[in-house]
Order: sequence, then C-alpha cells, then structure tokens
Amino acid sequence: MASSLIFRISPLATLSTTLHFPKPISPTLFSTHNSMSLSQLNSTKMEGTEITEEVTEISGPNGNVKKKIFVAGATGSTGKRIVDQLLAKGFHVKAGVRDLEKAKTSLSHGNPALQIVKADVTEGSERLAEAIGDDSEAVICATGFKPGWDLFAPWKVDNFGTVNLVEACRKLGVNRFILVSSILVNGAAMGQILNPAYIFLNVFGLTLIAKLQAEQYIRKSGVNYTIIRPGGLRNEPPTGNLVMEPEDTLYEGTISRDKVAEVAVEALVYPEASYKVVEIVSRDNAPKRSYEDLFGSIKQR
Repeated sequence: MASSLIFRISPLATLSTTLHFPKPISPTLFSTHNSMSLSQLNSTKMEGTEITEEVTEISGPNGNVKKKIFVAGATGSTGKRIVDQLLAKGFHVKAGVRDLEKAKTSLSHGNPALQIVKADVTEGSERLAEAIGDDSEAVICATGFKPGWDLFAPWKVDNFGTVNLVEACRKLGVNRFILVSSILVNGAAMGQILNPAYIFLNVFGLTLIAKLQAEQYIRKSGVNYTIIRPGGLRNEPPTGNLVMEPEDTLYEGTISRDKVAEVAVEALVYPEASYKVVEIVSRDNAPKRSYEDLFGSIKQR
C-alpha cells in the first residue's frame, strides 16, 4: 500500500515524500477527573535563576498559583500548535524560541498568559535553565533540526539539545518532561531497517538514532516523562480517531500536527501518562476513546 507521509524533521522545515510500506504485520484543564494543578501532581521543590520578564500569574480552582509550561521549539509547526492549545486550555506558557523577531509575528503576541524568551537548546543546560526559570513547572520539547549541509545538526538538536533540556530541568527541580519524538526511532530493533521511512529519515545525519539516544537519556534521568512518537505529520486538521500504542509497535500511518499537540497537552493533565512512551497515528476506523483510557492502556516498561 502507498501512504503519503510528511515527517517532522524540523520546526522550520517539513520534508514530504511518498513512501511505500509493507502491509501492516478532551477533557478541559481542570476537569472533574483531575482538578489538581500540576503543582500538586509534581511536588518537587523548584529552584533556579529568575527570569527578569514577568507575567502575572493566575490561580487555579483550589487557589493554587498556576505556574508556566515551558515549550522548546515554540515557533515550529508542531510547537506553535502546542502553545496555542495550552493557552486555549488556560495554561500560562513560556515559549522558548531561537528567533525573538519571528516569535513576535508567529505567536499570540500580546496575550498576557504568554511569555516569549530566547532559548537555543544547543547552547547548553546553564542557559536553558535561565530561560526555563523557577516559574516553570513542566517542559514540552517540540524541537527539530533544520535540514542542511551540517550532518551533525540532528545530534546537536535532537540529541544533545534534548539532553541539555533534561539537565536544565534537573538543575531546577522541574519534574515533568514531555518529548515529541517519532515512530520508527527504534526501527532497527523492530526489524524495520529496510522500511523506506526508516532509511529516508536516517539519511539526514542518522536522525532517528539521535532521537532514540535522547529518549534513552530521558528515561534514565529520573524525571517524570512522557515520550510521544507520532507517525507521519500532516498540517491538515485532524481526521479519524486517535490510535495510541506502546513503544516499538507502529511503523506506518499519519497524524495531524493539531492532534499531536493535543496529546502533548493532555499528557500534562492525566497522571496515567507519566513515565510512558506512546506511539500515535489517526485511523478512520478506530474507535473514539478518552485520554484517560488511551494513556491508561499503555503499560510502563
């Protein structure tokens, strides 16, 4: 069968190709299911340097101050959608960007719940810790390298950059980390080494291998993580229903970036998402399931 896929390589650039695969072998922020704030779920004390730019914080339903969610890669195709959905659900957001001027035109400039800060994941954990600050309680990583002549770019961004973010979280005591990765990162172990998508994505500096090693670092870090591995990314609005499977299960399929962003945001809300790797695609024939059910169906390893 033939599937037209768009795979996320970079927040600034999208690669598309037609690949031929073998046949296959929202609750609201404070719902009745979970009225706790993230501060209650993650009780680790946060310490670190202060950010000079401040945004007035609001209180949750129980009077708790709602801290910010830091989004790395906030101007990327998926990152921007994550920022928009967080704001729509009432979160305060700190958008980490490399280009402040670009961010002012592409993000919801003027929204009092949004703070834009300069953050380059390749510049080390110390600078990232300053950007994340002690007013952030979770980090969502939606970064991706920009294809070019630098064959080390995937490692600088998708490997070392992600590791730098994790280390910044550990310095600050931020105990919630969500990574947007990709299906097939462990394709070799899955017997998919000849899968055209696996070959194609690794042409660019062994991208999937760089992502996999970053995932392994996160899992050993002690930080409460959710690793989201989407299929081929589409810019169109969502169609079909969400399919969520355990790690190293899916090797084909596509999903809207809007739906990926939604999964990342919902992972903040549901404790069932903690310490898990999930793979996601959309299918027209899939049953509609709640996020509590979807996350809860994935077993920790």
